[in-house]
Amino acid sequence: MEITGRRSQEVYDVVGIGFGPSNLSLAIALEEHGESTPEHPVRAHFFERQPTFGWHRNMLLPSTTMQISFLKDLATFRNPMSRYSFISYLHASNRLVQFVNNQDFFPTRQEFHQYLEWAAAGLSDRVTYGAEVTSIRPVTEAGAPTCDLLEVEVRGSDGTTRVVAAHNVVVSTGLVPRLPDGVTSDERVWHSSEFLSRFRARDPETLKSVAVVGAGQSAAEITRFFHDALPHAQVSAVVPSYGYAIADDTPFANQIFDPAAVDDYYFGTDRAREAFWRYHRNTNYSVVDSDVIRDLYRRAYDEQVRGSRRLHFRNLTRVEEVRRAGGGTRVALRSLLDDRTEELHVDALVFATGYDGLDPARLLGDFDRHFLRDAAGRHRVERDYRLVSTPDLTCGVYLQGGTEHTHGLSSALLSNIAVRSGEIADSIVLRRTERELDRRGPVQAERSAA
Repeated sequence: MEITGRRSQEVYDVVGIGFGPSNLSLAIALEEHGESTPEHPVRAHFFERQPTFGWHRNMLLPSTTMQISFLKDLATFRNPMSRYSFISYLHASNRLVQFVNNQDFFPTRQEFHQYLEWAAAGLSDRVTYGAEVTSIRPVTEAGAPTCDLLEVEVRGSDGTTRVVAAHNVVVSTGLVPRLPDGVTSDERVWHSSEFLSRFRARDPETLKSVAVVGAGQSAAEITRFFHDALPHAQVSAVVPSYGYAIADDTPFANQIFDPAAVDDYYFGTDRAREAFWRYHRNTNYSVVDSDVIRDLYRRAYDEQVRGSRRLHFRNLTRVEEVRRAGGGTRVALRSLLDDRTEELHVDALVFATGYDGLDPARLLGDFDRHFLRDAAGRHRVERDYRLVSTPDLTCGVYLQGGTEHTHGLSSALLSNIAVRSGEIADSIVLRRTERELDRRGPVQAERSAA
């Protein structure tokens, strides 16, 4: 096909923006669709900013485990026979028997990351690393009533730019680290997303006093890591709540991450959606696994018994100000219990303060005006995770993330990625079939069907 104003080039059925677990899962779903219809495979390619595959590398702390079952991998819930399942990875790694003997549903984070790398290596011909998508724009043809083609501009690591064409894009650019207003990261102030890299760049002997801000799993894990790795240091946990809250991972609560719960949320009433969040935020947000909570409490209690404390919990406390002070950082804290202020002098300050969700408008730029929003100003999203567009667009922009307001609590988590990716793949294939039938016209389509 000739693209207006550009040289002839291949047109992809779908271009994936980002190649983390979600789009990796999509690549697997598309490949397995192609295996069932080898005469008409889906043409897909993915672009990833990172130079190699990586997923939360800076939080691969020793002995930390996944918070989901190993069966909630890239493919099993969609296709239990997939060669990209976690079980297949264990078999290929000659560790299946040993894993079963371990009698644990929750692999270490390090092992799950190795599984993701293994799966990504099997699809390396479908991804370009060190490539950042900088813009997406529709291709309009004179006299055409609709637009079913997109141009995707990609900048390589060498600074060169190229343009690829696609009928659909799937945006999976991940979450954006969140720091409090007025705080910027530097060699002493870190966000949890950069933790291990920052920590390894420092001489541990220079870290005499450290602090961690946050009430969630990452904050608790980093606090424990500091306590282990820096036996000479004072470790402070600045917790905005009255201590850590336990994550509810009981069976009934976990049903909100089931594939069927997506329909219940998407088609539910406003009251039903509000109830999802009100009753079940504690399955994931600002909560900590019970074993980590108990471990930290035991450490603090043991220090109290010994009369030598270096693990300090400042509960119901907020950070008011962060400023540089010579070779360290001064942190002004305010207690919500008595409104008193306190100042800490620390050598490292870690904000485990979460992330902002994916906002497609940042990438879409001016193209975003073609997509409709709800009364609250949020993007409207179809059940198949496709942005609702104006009638003149027949191309598709899908989201993997940023759909919590339409699809529920699992939208930014691993729990449902296998099924979600299968639904997106099915949508892309179905719409491709409809597009081809439209081009053939009713007579030719009838003959083909016959």
